[in-house]
Amino acid sequence: MTTLDAAADAIRRDETVEIVLLLAFAGGFIDAYTWIIHGVLANAQTANLIFLWVYAMAGNWVKALHFVPPILAFAVGIVIAAWLRRVAGQRAGAISTVVEIVLLIAIAVLHNRLPDLAGTLGISVVAAMQSAMFARVEGTLCSTVMITGNMRQAIENVFSVVHGGAPLGTLRKSAIFFALCAVFGFGAAAGAYATKIIPDLALGIPVVALLIVLLRCEATPQEVTR
Repeated sequence: MTTLDAAADAIRRDETVEIVLLLAFAGGFIDAYTWIIHGVLANAQTANLIFLWVYAMAGNWVKALHFVPPILAFAVGIVIAAWLRRVAGQRAGAISTVVEIVLLIAIAVLHNRLPDLAGTLGISVVAAMQSAMFARVEGTLCSTVMITGNMRQAIENVFSVVHGGAPLGTLRKSAIFFALCAVFGFGAAAGAYATKIIPDLALGIPVVALLIVLLRCEATPQEVTR
């Protein structure tokens, strides 16, 4: 393999399949947690916006305004992530993960003292930072906080192999995207179960997943090869 081939085949450490699957699990988990505890979604701002306008058009402004804070908090998280990329460069992903872990631990510790609004805001910031910082798997755009785009790409890749003559290697990407969808769903199921059984400790589970992400990012070389 030539140097150029190796460079083209390189994968950033924060774009490996292992890491994005761990993040997808955490993403599904915290979305289930915020829905059960706070009645909003941390990741899916589309849903929050729809609920906002459905209740607003019904004249129920109290319920409508309930969905505004997570949308604004998500926007703040995106700004923080953009700032970290500018000032920290390639260290931004690791720093962002540390911030997410600290926020989740703080919310978990103060679970019984924080008002619902504060918990929602913190978790939406976490979701936004994860969404902005970890947006690719092996160089291809993906999402670890929702499945719509991942499902589309998985199905399109299968179709391109079956009817478009794409190389069979394309099916590997399809499998990765299907896995992202499945693991996100598994995370949501785990989040729903843990939140019902151990609400005060539930956020410890995504914290563990994020700690593994942090350790894997820090323990592996800058880039790995396929």
